[in-house]
Amino acid sequence: MGDRELTASELVAAYATGELSPVEATKSALQNIEDRDGEVNAYCLVDAERALEQAKAAEARWRDGNPIGALDGVPASIKDIFLTQGWPTLRGSTSIPADQPWEVDSPVMARMREAGLVVLGKTTTPEIAWKGVTDSALAGITRNPVNPRMTAGGSSGGSAAAVAAAMGELSVGTDGGGSIRIPASFCGIVGMKPTHGRVPLFPASPFGPLAHAGPMARCVDDTALLLDVLALPDHRDPTGLAPPISAYREAVRRDVRGLIAAYSPTLGFADVDPEVAAIVQSAVQSLADAGLQVEQADPGFADPKDAFDVLWSAGAAKSLEAFPPGSESRIDPGLLRVWEQGRTYSAGDYLDATAERAALGILMGEFHTRYDVLLTPTVPIPPFEAGHDVPPRSGMTEWPEWTPFTYPFNMTQQPAISVPAGRTESGLPVGLQIVGPRHSDDLVLAVAKLLEEVRPWAAP
Repeated sequence: MGDRELTASELVAAYATGELSPVEATKSALQNIEDRDGEVNAYCLVDAERALEQAKAAEARWRDGNPIGALDGVPASIKDIFLTQGWPTLRGSTSIPADQPWEVDSPVMARMREAGLVVLGKTTTPEIAWKGVTDSALAGITRNPVNPRMTAGGSSGGSAAAVAAAMGELSVGTDGGGSIRIPASFCGIVGMKPTHGRVPLFPASPFGPLAHAGPMARCVDDTALLLDVLALPDHRDPTGLAPPISAYREAVRRDVRGLIAAYSPTLGFADVDPEVAAIVQSAVQSLADAGLQVEQADPGFADPKDAFDVLWSAGAAKSLEAFPPGSESRIDPGLLRVWEQGRTYSAGDYLDATAERAALGILMGEFHTRYDVLLTPTVPIPPFEAGHDVPPRSGMTEWPEWTPFTYPFNMTQQPAISVPAGRTESGLPVGLQIVGPRHSDDLVLAVAKLLEEVRPWAAP
C-alpha cells in the first residue's frame, strides 16, 4: 500500500516502526494538493513551510520514542470557520478584512496543535458556512474529487474534498444543518456530528444550539482518534461537556450485535432517489445480517423545516450584523435572502422555534428508549452539478429542501455520523446516517465501525 492510500491509523503505525516519517507523509499530502487542488479547490490557504516545520518536530519526537499523541505527525486540515493563530479566518467572505491581527486559536485548533497534528492549511466554505454546498465569491467553487463536475456538498465541502483526495488524512468541519454529513456522503468519506457541546467552540456560533464541530476522515477508526483529540474541554465554551469517560478509539470496537436499530427510509416525509434508497436499504440489510436487530420504524415527527428556518436565518442575520456597512452588495445573494428573512422574525418567533426544537428532542429521547440507534439515508439524492445551491431543474429554491435527513438532528443535538454505503451506477458515493441518543457518541461510532466492516469501502 502506498502512502497516498494510508489512513491516519496506518500512518502512525508506520511512524512507530520507522517505515515512514511525518515529513514524508506531509510531503506526499502537499504533493497531492499541488496535483489535484487546482481542479478540486478544497483549500483556501496552504502553508507548506509551516507544515514541514511541524512535521520535522513530529519526526524528531517519533525518532526519540516520545510522540505526544496517537495522531502526532498526521497531515490534517481545518475549515476556514475556526480561528487560527497566524492565519486569517475569512469564513468564505470578501467582507472580512484579512489584514488584521490573528492571535487566537479556537479550541479545535488548540487541541490539534497540542496533539502534534500537522495542519496543512484551511479548507473552503461558503460564506459564513450558510448552505449545503461549497462555493463563494472569495474562494470559488469546490468540486467533488470523485467527479469534479459535481458538488462536494457543504458547508464543510473543502474538508470533505481534501480528505477524499488524500490532501491530508484528517479534517475538522462544522455542522449546523448537515454541513459535515452532507459532504461526507457526497465525497465518500466518514463525517461525524457529535453530541452538541462535545467539541468546544469559541467564539460562540451565531447558530447557537444548532452548531456542532466534528471530525472527518476516510475511516471510522480515524474519526474516533480525531474525536479523542477534539473532545477535550475548553473553558471558553460555557455549553461544552465534561471530558469523555473513555477513549473513543477503544469504544469504537464495542460489540453492537444484538442491539436494536430503527430503519427509517424517509423519516415519514422525505422523497428519496430510488437508486439512493436501494443502496441504503442494501447497507441496512448488511447490518442486519451481521447481527444488528433492525426494525423499520419512523420516529413520528413532521418535517421541522419551518422551525429550523427560523433558527437558521435568525442566526445568519445576527452573524451578518457584524459585517461592515455596504456588505449587502457583496455577500452571496442567497445569503442576503436569508439575512433579510432572519431580520423579520421576532423574539417570540425564535422562542416558538426553540420550543419546537425542545419538543423534537423529547420525542427523539423517548424514541431511543425503544431503539438504540436510528438508520437513515444521509442525503436523499446523489451529488448534483457543482455551482448550484439546489439540484438543477428540481424546482427547489432552498438548500434544506434537498437534505431533510440532516437538520432535524441538529435541532435535537444528537450525535449522527455518515458512513459510505455504496456507489451509484455512475460511481457517485452514497452515505448511510447513523443517529444515536444524546451523549451516545461511542455507540454511534461502534455501529459505524460494524457497517464499515461488513461493507468495505475503497476511498476514492
